[in-house]
Amino acid sequence: MKTSDLITTANKNLLRNKVRTFLTILAIFVGSFTIILNSAINAGVNDFIDKQVSSIGGDGFIEVMPAAASEQVAAMMQSGEKVTEYNEKTGSMMSAVISDEDFEAMKKVDGVKNLEVFHVLTTEWMRLEGAEKKYNVSLEYFPASTMNVDLSAGRMTDDETETEYEIIINEDWLKPLGLGSAEDALNKTVEITAKQTLKCYTSSDCLAIVKAKIVGVQAPGVLTMDGDLHINRALDARLYELINEGIPEEQLATVFAVGDVDPAKIEDIRAAFKEIGSGYNFITVDDTVGMIRTFFDVILAVFNIFGIIALIAAAIGIINTLFMSVQERTREIGLMKALGMSRLKIFLSFSIEAISLGFWGSIFGIAASMIIGYSANTVLHAEGGFLSPFPTFNLVSFTPEVIIPIVIMIMLIAFIAGTAPALKAAKKDPIDALRYE
Repeated sequence: MKTSDLITTANKNLLRNKVRTFLTILAIFVGSFTIILNSAINAGVNDFIDKQVSSIGGDGFIEVMPAAASEQVAAMMQSGEKVTEYNEKTGSMMSAVISDEDFEAMKKVDGVKNLEVFHVLTTEWMRLEGAEKKYNVSLEYFPASTMNVDLSAGRMTDDETETEYEIIINEDWLKPLGLGSAEDALNKTVEITAKQTLKCYTSSDCLAIVKAKIVGVQAPGVLTMDGDLHINRALDARLYELINEGIPEEQLATVFAVGDVDPAKIEDIRAAFKEIGSGYNFITVDDTVGMIRTFFDVILAVFNIFGIIALIAAAIGIINTLFMSVQERTREIGLMKALGMSRLKIFLSFSIEAISLGFWGSIFGIAASMIIGYSANTVLHAEGGFLSPFPTFNLVSFTPEVIIPIVIMIMLIAFIAGTAPALKAAKKDPIDALRYE
């Protein structure tokens, strides 16, 4: 009997008891559906993140902070405790700063191309010039030469100018500012207020207004999730100057820094920074993206566990189905052996039945998950849907790399489950089998 004949016969044998076969395939379907859909979601999320990172660039972009601050935050997050032991070497999280000497030492580390002070700006509100409505705003500056921003209109900010104040808003600001589209926002002027710290102690009129030109509108993506709007170096310096007006320079502390480094030397630079002064840590774009990926991976892993449990239950069903099939077909097995069919081919015959159960269960699982997945993409991208602000984000992504390994895994599980019944069938004595009633 040829292999093709074994496959054909095995699939026909599955139809001998349609109800039992259906229930076994249904159990496999539940497990395969869960795992395939979760894998497709994981692929969709990672594909979106990869596209965002590719458009953002910034392979060498780093955000530097004192080790005391980052380690204490990490310790509190890991332990869940709000009280941590004081370290005399590093000091408290609130007193951890970057000294001028350490800052200069970091700039000289091999592989560091550029390092700048990151200013924490206490802005009050922003509005379109001439408008009445004011909105809370959070601003940040990073060197435009190190990273790109996925823009739906306009250009990156100019960090070379010292007199032109520029800002990039994101699409969430279009409607509040009364702007119809991203193109409408370009070259419009916004007013930003800086709270002048010392002046506020003696006067209620302590908000300084700075005007800035909108030069770009950022498309929805990974970098827009923090809500900060990006400004150029000149605007950053002006706001920082106004906020700290009157405060002696020696009293101004540097808490964070941003820079551009050689991506190939990142780990060497990381080690060197930890040796400077009390030690400094930094995070890269990959570190941030890694945290996002980990968050999704943990959630999906939990759902995959349920899928695996369903597959284990299905494997038990396969064993039961095939044992019953062997029992019902004992005389038939004896006849096949009497006609010269080898043990191997009988073993393969029942093994192929098991593999077929896994195959059809996974195929139905793929079909159902694709129908639901693509429908979800359509619904979520519709106007007002959860993903409508992210037109390039498909929640589920079905690719051969996702589907094929899962189908093979399920068929392998089915084969393993069917091994015991297949061996039992192969070992039957033909005379005893023919006498079986």
